[in-house]
Formats: sequence, C-alpha cells, structure tokens
Amino acid sequence: MSTTGLHRAVDKMRSAGVPELAIEVFGHYYAQLEQGRTGLIPEDSIEPVLDVTDISQEDVSPEQQRAALSQTVMIKLNGGLGTTMGMDRAKSLLEVREGLSFLDIIARQLVHARQTAGVALPLMLMDSFRTHDDTLAALAAYPGMAVDDLPLDFLQHQEPKLLVDTLEPVEWPADPALEWCPPGHGDIYVALQTTGLVDELIARGYRYANTSNADNLGAAPDGRIAGWFAASGAPYAPELCRRTPADRKGGHLGRRRSDGRIILRDTAQTPEQDMRWFTDEERHPYAHTNNLWFDLVALRDALAVRDGIPGLPLIRNRKHVDPTDKDSPEVYQIECALGAVVELFEDPAPVLVERSRFLPVKTTDDLLLLRSDAYDLGADHRLRLVPEKACLVTLDPHHYRRIADFEARFPAGAPSLKGAERLDVAGDWTFGAGVVVTGDVRLADPGRPVTVPDGADLADVATADQEEKDQS
Repeated sequence: MSTTGLHRAVDKMRSAGVPELAIEVFGHYYAQLEQGRTGLIPEDSIEPVLDVTDISQEDVSPEQQRAALSQTVMIKLNGGLGTTMGMDRAKSLLEVREGLSFLDIIARQLVHARQTAGVALPLMLMDSFRTHDDTLAALAAYPGMAVDDLPLDFLQHQEPKLLVDTLEPVEWPADPALEWCPPGHGDIYVALQTTGLVDELIARGYRYANTSNADNLGAAPDGRIAGWFAASGAPYAPELCRRTPADRKGGHLGRRRSDGRIILRDTAQTPEQDMRWFTDEERHPYAHTNNLWFDLVALRDALAVRDGIPGLPLIRNRKHVDPTDKDSPEVYQIECALGAVVELFEDPAPVLVERSRFLPVKTTDDLLLLRSDAYDLGADHRLRLVPEKACLVTLDPHHYRRIADFEARFPAGAPSLKGAERLDVAGDWTFGAGVVVTGDVRLADPGRPVTVPDGADLADVATADQEEKDQS
C-alpha cells in the first residue's frame, strides 16, 4: 500500500478541524491497518481472569461513600445513533419506561444521588457530531444539571471511513456525513486531553471518573463502589458481572500470556475458530460491563508517558459506507474499545458487581424486557428486576429489529414477562393488550402475519398455531 490514503485522510481531518493529537492517533492505527493487522486476540494467547473483588463483600461506610462521590464525575458515552435499530438520532432519546427516555432516567438518577448524598456529582456526556444537538436540547428540561460551569458534553472526534480495497477515504456525495465515523469509545482518552477536561477536572478537585454507556441504565451513581475504589488506591477498576446466556457475545477480560497484562477482548477481536471459547460461560465466567472507574491523575500520568497516544489494541470493523444500503461500498472503521485501557495500568482492580448494574439495550429484544413488568422503576429511578431471573427474549430480526417495526407489533406496549423464562418469536406476530407470557414460550413462524389477541395467556407455548388455540 502507498501512503496516499493516509495523506488524503489526514488532509480531510485537518480540513474538518480535527485536533492534531486525534490525527496522530488515527495515523497510529492506520499504520497497523496497512500492515494487515486485524486486532485479533486468539484464545491460546490469554488466560481467563478469575481473581476479582466482590463488591458485596466490601464494607464501605456512608462517610467513605459521600467523600468519594464528592470527588467523582459521571461520564456517559452517548455517541450512538441506534442505527442497528433503524434510528437516525441519539439512541439515548428513545423511550424506555413510562414516557421517559434513557436520558431522562439518567438525569433523574443523578438528581436523586445528588440530593441523597449531598454532593455535586457532575454529569458529562461524550457525544458524537451526530448526537450533540439533540442531546443538549433534551437536557434543557433539566436546568440544574450543569455543575461548576463544567460543560454538559464534549465531542468524540471523527475520522474518515476507509475503502476496504485501497484504504483511501471514501467519498459518498449522496450523504457526505456518512463519509465519517467516530473512532470508538476508546477515543474518550484522546478527547479528554484535546478538550483540556482531564486537567480541568483535576484542578477543580475531582479525582475519580465513572464512565458507562448511556444505554445501560443499570450504571446509576453508586457510593459503595466509589468509596471502595477510592480506598483501594487502584488506578483503574472495570466492573464485571457474572455472565448469563444473554452475555455470550459480550466482551470479557483475559490475562495475556506474553507479559501477564490484563486485557479486554471483544467479539470483533476473536478469531472465528475461538468463538466457542469466547462464548463459554464456564471458561470466561465474568462479563465486562463497560462501567469503568478511573483515578484521573493516574490516567493523566499514564497518557503523558505515551505522549498522549493511548496505543490501545486496534478494532477493525468492516461495514458499508451507508449502513442501510448493502450495495454501497465496503469500508473499514478504525476503532478501539473503552475498556481496552486496562492494559495501560500495572495493577488494575476488576470488581464484581450485581447484575442490576448491567442492563444494556443493544437490540429491541433488550428493550422489550426493560419495558415489561419484569422490571420496576423505583423512586430513585433505578430499574430493578422483579422475578429472580430475567426472561431471555429473542425476536425475529426480520420483523422486530427496526424500532418502527417493533413498535407496530407491540402497539399496546410490552406483554407481561415477569412470569416468563423465555420468549422466542419467529415470524410476524403482533401482540394485543394485556398479553401474559408465562414459562417457556416459543412462537414458530406461521408464514403469515398473526395477531395474539388482547388478554391472551401464553403459557409454555411451543407451536405456531397459538391463534387457532385462542379462537377454539
């Protein structure tokens, strides 16, 4: 490969006003891409991480909790558009419960924590160039959210999508915005530097940062974890939870055999022949939640010795320039993962937390469960599971993947799932009001659109003829 592609990409980034440090980081990954690196982490190169601190066994006094929260800033990763669900705006604006969006619930969780602990607890969102405007407009409904004149958001950088065949920046006149992509959540470490926020937060007396995905409403402010982390003296602590069948494709930690460093491995970094180990809940028993705790001073110092370049493992994502058009050119998006920063530190402290802190919504399957009576939204605006174990929901992606199609098939809202173990829907089923799912329900594809009538009781169904049963 020639260097033409890199030069064109750099020129494009400079013309768009991308900071030099972000351009340098892009060049770092471009070189790896040009060399044919894939970022794959084979199973035989790591060992499972099993030695973790169980937060339920830690004694943290109210005073310790309050002191730690008073030095903590909450950072939510809010750059996603929810394109996998057919959305074209900030995913955090999607309604989750009782007319409230992700962003509404996040804001109300913060307000409750501030009032309860008597601390400032600033909120910052890492937005992308596509979510910034909508997000700030929505937050205007919470006028007291900003603290100490700190910004409510800062922007992820943007970088060009690269043609798979040539590694040249793609040109897409039909929608030039699609020529750009964010560089993954790992860009936060560069953005905190180019905005000057890491130094400003430290100067204002904030020592700790808790980051999490905006679509994970389980990651509410938690004084117990904050107090434990402050007392531990650790530079960094990723939250883990016990894996369930729903987490089989989620990331996990591994200890690299070559140097003993703890690293993060995601699905995109796993060779196909090793997926059987990646999804093995016994070999890798803990899921990485992407809820992370940082000592800001330790993070600043770790980046300084690297001249600001985190040097995290490459994630090479192969996509279409227009995600909605499978005939559009294939491109690479160069990314790195937020949690990959674990390998920058000599002594990270993984912590095992309750499953309630990991409620990601990646698909409409997840959304249906959170909208159902399987979860209760408390006065503190935390979601709590009502049954002992959450129902496993699988909806046919041909009919439910896009949010508009999903809403059309649940016009009266989610069915009752608090008594369900599993709901597996194949084909085109529309659910009426007051439907109750109990036990293990699997609706096979009837080959035609079918309506589950109002008030239907689906109990341990495993056939395609539920409509006929209800009418008989």
